[in-house]
Amino acid sequence: MKIELRKSFTFDAAHYLPNVPRTHRCSQLHGHSYTVEIAVAGALDAAHGWLMDYGELAAAVEPVLEQLDHKVLNEVSGLENPTSENIAVWLWEKLKPRLPALVEIVVAETPTARAIYRGG
Repeated sequence: MKIELRKSFTFDAAHYLPNVPRTHRCSQLHGHSYTVEIAVAGALDAAHGWLMDYGELAAAVEPVLEQLDHKVLNEVSGLENPTSENIAVWLWEKLKPRLPALVEIVVAETPTARAIYRGG
């Protein structure tokens, strides 16, 4: 049986988008309370009745998010243009080695705007 788990995390950070016109509101330094959803998928472990422990998932994700929390994202290596899409790809590159079962990352910068990355 294949199962998918999802766990949400949050972090707060500032950023600006350097590649938009100066008149664009995102060209100015501003902040977001980001929500990140991590999805892993695989075979159900019949002995435990789960794919993986949620604590194990958190232990893999939280140290990576600490690199972003309360930071100016433009100053984080690899996030010089920190769009939601680029943040999702950056997270994937950091998390995939820690979470081989990773299948999707969702980065929401507001309750109504999010980017979804499924590797590639």
